[in-house]
Amino acid sequence: MNKNTHSNILSADNSLLIVVDLQAKLTAVMPEIEAELMHVNTSSLLEAAGSLNIPVLLTEQYPKGLGATDTVIIQKLPEATQIFDKTGFSCYAANGFQDALANTGRKQIILVGQETHVCVLQTALELVANGYDVYVVEDAVCSRKAEHKFYALQRLQQHGVTVTNYESVLFEWLRDSAHPEFKRISGWLR
Repeated sequence: MNKNTHSNILSADNSLLIVVDLQAKLTAVMPEIEAELMHVNTSSLLEAAGSLNIPVLLTEQYPKGLGATDTVIIQKLPEATQIFDKTGFSCYAANGFQDALANTGRKQIILVGQETHVCVLQTALELVANGYDVYVVEDAVCSRKAEHKFYALQRLQQHGVTVTNYESVLFEWLRDSAHPEFKRISGWLR
């Protein structure tokens, strides 16, 4: 990374994308427009992560009861994506998650998924407590109630989490319009 670059700007070489509980049964109880936006934007981030060799970790909350990750999301996952089942709300509760996270060597963690005020919030706070730089993508997270998402994002900001949007993440990963993936990735935004 350029030494004159602000440390809060994402670097594709130091980023890790975590997809939190994007299971169809859970998505079905979210506001429809918000859920659709979350899926579309998460799909773009997953495709970009695959193109830019950014590792992805995915969790499923109690899949025995809530089912598997939505097939639209499964189809977009990079090949090496690791999937973790959990019953605890934070991703840290999933067996093997902490080791997988540490093994990537990445320090900038981008979070997408549901619900913002429960699993995303608890995961983000634990990541911060463990020395990671955490970015929650506001247009790729969802809660059943808009106010729950709003106050969760406020709370996260108060505790050092950066609230961002999916376009900012994509352009920070690219950094330059001369990037070989720029034309393809920017084409998704039209």
